[in-house]
Amino acid sequence: MNCYKKPLFLSFYLRNMWSAYLILIGLLVLLTILPKIQNQHWIFRVPEFGKIQITYFIVIAFILGFFIQSSENFWYFQGVLLILFIHHSVILVKYTRLYRIKKHHPRNHSSEKIHFISANVYQFNTEYNRFIKLIERCKPEMFLTMESNSDWEYALRVLENDYPYHHKVTLENTYGMHFYSKIKIKKATTHYFVAEDIPSIEIHLKTEDGFSFVFFGVHPPPPSPTEEETSKERDGDLLSVAKYVKDIHKPVLVVGDFNNVAWSKSSILFRKTSHLIDPRIGRAFVSTFHAKYRLLRFPIDLMFHSEDIFIKELKTLENFGSDHLPVYCEFFIDHHNDEQEERVEIADADEKAEAEEMIMEGKKEDGERDAVVTED
Repeated sequence: MNCYKKPLFLSFYLRNMWSAYLILIGLLVLLTILPKIQNQHWIFRVPEFGKIQITYFIVIAFILGFFIQSSENFWYFQGVLLILFIHHSVILVKYTRLYRIKKHHPRNHSSEKIHFISANVYQFNTEYNRFIKLIERCKPEMFLTMESNSDWEYALRVLENDYPYHHKVTLENTYGMHFYSKIKIKKATTHYFVAEDIPSIEIHLKTEDGFSFVFFGVHPPPPSPTEEETSKERDGDLLSVAKYVKDIHKPVLVVGDFNNVAWSKSSILFRKTSHLIDPRIGRAFVSTFHAKYRLLRFPIDLMFHSEDIFIKELKTLENFGSDHLPVYCEFFIDHHNDEQEERVEIADADEKAEAEEMIMEGKKEDGERDAVVTED
């Protein structure tokens, strides 16, 4: 009797594992195809965020297949997995050190090194002291907070002696934004490009060694079943910023919680429309969300910069109680160095038209309105 139980059990086990293998392949194919469909509903956009995790699962499924092969079509399915792996890897490798880019070093006519921290603090996070201690330890020349409301503003007042220059947009809708600086602010502007409750901030600064630059902080809403049904408002807001900063004739940094990944079509369109550079290319993913789950972490706190800004270091810092990890950056400015010109990509006529259409769709999504601007 026992002689038959083991083969029957093994056959049952292999059949179920083979079914799980086929279901996993089908799911991976679906998650790969969905973002290719140019529909802005969250169902099509959210799979873009998980490209790193999808690639891991492709590798797991490929290895698993060798242990449970039970069909003459085995190599066909393994071939599908191999094609999926190549497809995702070709995209993701650009955001690793395997993709070689030229490294740059400060020269005699470049600025002193400047440091900043960008952090989505999570409005309902009350561990204010952990963030304050992070700032005190790292001592950046400037820092940006997102989702900061009146409680956060009050808590951060202890830093104002060290950071005498600031621009505050205090909101209770999880889209508040605060900027603090040791570097003198020459001009600060709050923009509402698409929606009257979603701000972006434009900060003009000048360093003690005479270098002027512009810091742009952004935080558009994500496409998700709990927030925006589509990515129209996010994409419209980001591309409005891209169109605006293209005409700023100073070194520019655009920083914030983009609620987007660098390899998505709208992020690439942002980069080409703005004429800015993505510092993750040739460096690292710099994944920030979710802070508590390493294996489910996405790089959605992005930054882009003009060709006369050179990034020395870009990394995440430790969790301070938020659902996002903070981003730390060290950079310098060099007006006379043209070595990054080849990294700037320019949108063609079709891409410019597409960007304009996405801006209009974003405005319509929130009820057609003109941009609102307030100045200090």
